[in-house]
Amino acid sequence: MFLFVTTIIAQPVNRDSLRRVYTGKSEADSSRVKAIHALSWSYRNNKPDTAILLAKEVLVLATSIGNLMYCGSAWNTTGVAELNTGNYEKARESFFKSLQFFEKAGMKKGIGNCYKNIGSTYYKQANFTKALEYNFKSLKIKEEIGDKQGIESANMSIGHVYFVQKKIQDAINYYTKALDMALAINDLQGAGANYGNLGNAFGESGKYDKAIDFYSKSLKIQEELGDKRSTSECYSNLGIIYKSKKDYKEALVCFQKTIILCEETHDEHGLASCYINISGLYWNLNEFDKAVLYAKKALEKAQMTEDPDNERLAYEELSMASASLGRYKEAYDYHLKFKVLTDSIFNQENSKELGDLKTQFEVEKKESELKIKAEAQEVINAEEKKKQQIIIYAVAGVLLLVLIFSLFLFNRFRVTQKQKKVIEEQKTEVDRAYEKLHEKNKEVIDSINYAGRIQRALITSERYIQRNLKKLQK
Repeated sequence: MFLFVTTIIAQPVNRDSLRRVYTGKSEADSSRVKAIHALSWSYRNNKPDTAILLAKEVLVLATSIGNLMYCGSAWNTTGVAELNTGNYEKARESFFKSLQFFEKAGMKKGIGNCYKNIGSTYYKQANFTKALEYNFKSLKIKEEIGDKQGIESANMSIGHVYFVQKKIQDAINYYTKALDMALAINDLQGAGANYGNLGNAFGESGKYDKAIDFYSKSLKIQEELGDKRSTSECYSNLGIIYKSKKDYKEALVCFQKTIILCEETHDEHGLASCYINISGLYWNLNEFDKAVLYAKKALEKAQMTEDPDNERLAYEELSMASASLGRYKEAYDYHLKFKVLTDSIFNQENSKELGDLKTQFEVEKKESELKIKAEAQEVINAEEKKKQQIIIYAVAGVLLLVLIFSLFLFNRFRVTQKQKKVIEEQKTEVDRAYEKLHEKNKEVIDSINYAGRIQRALITSERYIQRNLKKLQK
């Protein structure tokens, strides 16, 4: 059985700096809760118990300041840490509590993350119908809000469900979508995870060299990031491929590295899977006692973490090893248990539900796309209507201005006409007055001229007097 690279870790953080901010009493509560949350989240993969303790402090501080987002984040961190330790029921309870806070805060991104994480708990418990249901819910929200990293993660989780259902081509399709998105947004962790997932799919298809190529790309990234959990999964997957190629020595080296890393990160699910792989390796080597030993270790871990998929695989390994040792009754009992669990997980009804969920998602997605297009068209129509209204208002405004201006001009014309009429009447009066004045002036001049003639007739001229004086003087 192949393991899945499902975790995406945060970028390296300066934990000392975060602790100083959190413990600094002069810091604002909002800064302190942000710092302790980042610190808690950074421990969720490699030190999940520490992450849970710190998340409780986040919850206390966030509650005191009424910050719904960090209350939801605290429960989400707790759920992820519990998921990493194999406590799936408690993890799901934590994710549902986280969901309540994100719903109150109206945070769609947080709601989408919760759906995906709830799907992961169902996946770990081999309830693939529920796992697919919640992962499709997550994908729908992530696509609605354009959360590219969320779209990547949801596609990857859906690919996991199809992979374990042996629908390899569907798994490859979703893993490829996830990888393309990771590369598009330069998400190194996501790229590493999906390289590993594609390695799983091609390994299951028998294309071992291609699978090793993908695993090698994934391993390089995970080691650079220091992600022990994902690194352990890469080694486990490589071990499976080498076992399939009958290179048992190299396979065992990879499995031993996986065990060390799983113990360091408290990955009980990973340990159970690795023990199953080692049991199968020893069965191939005809070392049946060792095969039984590791199968029982796997069974113990699977039952402890309520992991029915690993439990059924452990029973299968025990059945094969017991039969090889001649313990046929034990082999038969183990095989019955394997068969019962297998039927409960992979029955026809579940397969039909899985197919129905995919169809439902595709239909809802199509309806959503049509709704978005219709809404977009409505917006366009509204804009066109708005533009037409603006044009109508503008034309009406211009016409109104023209009318007002015309009325103004008409009014001015009337005033001008009145003024012109007044001026013409005044001119007529002036002309009449001028004519009267002219007539009076003529009468005065005539009178003056008449008086002058009379005067000249009565008075002796000056020249006549002078002439007569000269005569007398002689």
